Amino acid sequence: MAKRSAPEVNAGSMADIAFLLLIFFLVTTTIETDAGLNRKLPPIQEEPQDPPPLKKKNIFQVLINQQNDLLVEEREMELGDLRQAAIDFLDNGGQGCDYCQGKGDAASSDNPTKAVISLQHTRETDYSTYIAIQNELVAAYNFLRNREANRLFGMSFTEMEADFNDAQYNGNKDQLEDKIGVIRDMFPMKLSEAEPKENN
Repeated sequence: MAKRSAPEVNAGSMADIAFLLLIFFLVTTTIETDAGLNRKLPPIQEEPQDPPPLKKKNIFQVLINQQNDLLVEEREMELGDLRQAAIDFLDNGGQGCDYCQGKGDAASSDNPTKAVISLQHTRETDYSTYIAIQNELVAAYNFLRNREANRLFGMSFTEMEADFNDAQYNGNKDQLEDKIGVIRDMFPMKLSEAEPKENN
């Protein structure tokens, strides 16, 4: 009795199928990306202008040395105390701030719109320390913005920004953008990053 040969499987289209599967997974896969630091650079100006004069009391100096020590307003400070110190500076309640709740210290900032936080570090500063300090300073702004947004509009500033950036949001985005603008005008994020110092 003659042996029957097994039918051959046509493998000619296997390469096509593998190629189609590869394209399918490339198209449908989402790749996570790091958001990084959210900073907006000033627009390019035709002619260089001198910066407006700032009073020393309206500048909150934060320095980081090569050992990652934190020096705030010429005093050593722990990272855990930085956020509250920044809040006290920004919300001092000096001149013309009827929404500020600070002590009104004459040696601190006049107004949140005039207050500038200046951050400077050395080239040997650890990146993780630098980011942790950045986070604390941004958290101080967010705390004050959330407080005022809750007081004026009944929802936090972070919720308003999340709704504004949400494509599925059904509310009035123009009205929401106006509210966000009001809060940003009350507590503008003036975070100045000075050139790193060389360690001598």
